[in-house]
Amino acid sequence: METILQSKEFLILIIVIFTMLFINFALLIYSIVTTRRLKKKYDEFMTRLGNGENITDMLRKYIQDVLNVSEENQSLKKYCKELEKNMNKCIQKVGMVRYNAYQHTGSDLCFALALLDFEDNGVILNGIYSRDNTTNTYAKPVEHGVSKYTLVKEEEEALNIAKQSGYKYFMSVN
Repeated sequence: METILQSKEFLILIIVIFTMLFINFALLIYSIVTTRRLKKKYDEFMTRLGNGENITDMLRKYIQDVLNVSEENQSLKKYCKELEKNMNKCIQKVGMVRYNAYQHTGSDLCFALALLDFEDNGVILNGIYSRDNTTNTYAKPVEHGVSKYTLVKEEEEALNIAKQSGYKYFMSVN
């Protein structure tokens, strides 16, 4: 008698397990069908929202475009840094003074010209027009705003004008 009872309980247990399995399987099928319907409605909605194109595909394309622009931006920043570095060595500051070296030659035909880079390195050119209609030109190097050669008053004035002129703002590229 005990074995029959055990077998009835075993049979009931098996029936309950199969019933639960069937219910789970039915729920799984229902979930799959519902998910497919939702996906279809979602795709239709996204296509309508994107005026004929799927908006998800459009977003993927835009994200890729943004990444490409970001890469290009990094390349441009690197290029600008190189330009800025090179530009510091170009003549940016100019100072010129015209003067009359001799009392009886007429107008101011002589000149002192200072040409400096961003760090005040460069040259001072001095052109002296003489009475016999010849011009002598002299060059004196300048390092960090100072020449190791003695400067005449006009050269000193041209140097000071150049130091105060020039491009004062530099874009700092990170």
